[in-house]
Amino acid sequence: MSENAARLRELHRPGDPLLLPNVWDAGSAQVVQEAGFPALATASAAVAAMLGYPDHEGAPVDEMLAAAGRVIRAATVPVTVDAEAGYGLPPAELVERLLAIGAAGCNLEDTYGGELAEPAKQADYLAAVRDAAGDALVINARADTFVKGVPDPVDAAIERGRLYLEAGADCVYPIMAPMDAVPALVKGLPGPVNANNMPGTSLADLAAAGVARVSYGPMPYLRALDAVKEFATRVLAKEDPHG
Repeated sequence: MSENAARLRELHRPGDPLLLPNVWDAGSAQVVQEAGFPALATASAAVAAMLGYPDHEGAPVDEMLAAAGRVIRAATVPVTVDAEAGYGLPPAELVERLLAIGAAGCNLEDTYGGELAEPAKQADYLAAVRDAAGDALVINARADTFVKGVPDPVDAAIERGRLYLEAGADCVYPIMAPMDAVPALVKGLPGPVNANNMPGTSLADLAAAGVARVSYGPMPYLRALDAVKEFATRVLAKEDPHG
């Protein structure tokens, strides 16, 4: 078992969640690590944008994994990689490439080409990833029922999440679930739940609901761009950018 994967797995504590301000390059990784976070996570939207490509597997897999590798090299804590939907790679190859760059975990979403995967088929894929990885990767299985606007997204996420956990996922990620849905998700899923700290939610409420992991996605990257924009605008206006 990978030491980093074991440590990352231990950090998923319901009620005392692992907080992950997602990073996108070596610089952001160093800043977040130096702030005291015990693990790091990449955000595919931020990494793809930094590379000049759209999200949702718009960037070549080699470039995405190379960027993740630079994050991992800059870190001394476990790093989990947003591997999107697996880039069309066979499970064994995906695992081999993630382990080769030193990943301790991965996100795997259940949207392919803009469409939700059939739950049992996605569970089979996750089971194959688990078989190939053993305990060396922490698998965070994303359930996209909220972002895809399916009917009864809570029940659908629970149905999918249960299958994903049975297939070997360590954690279920019903991405963009609103705060009022989180308690039912935590109650309905027999494993750790990853939630987003979005506007309108609070860390205290998420912890009280029993989530084990909190992600911020591309929000840190977008905040960083806002800072660059403000700086550049002040320089263009011949104002003191340090004020």
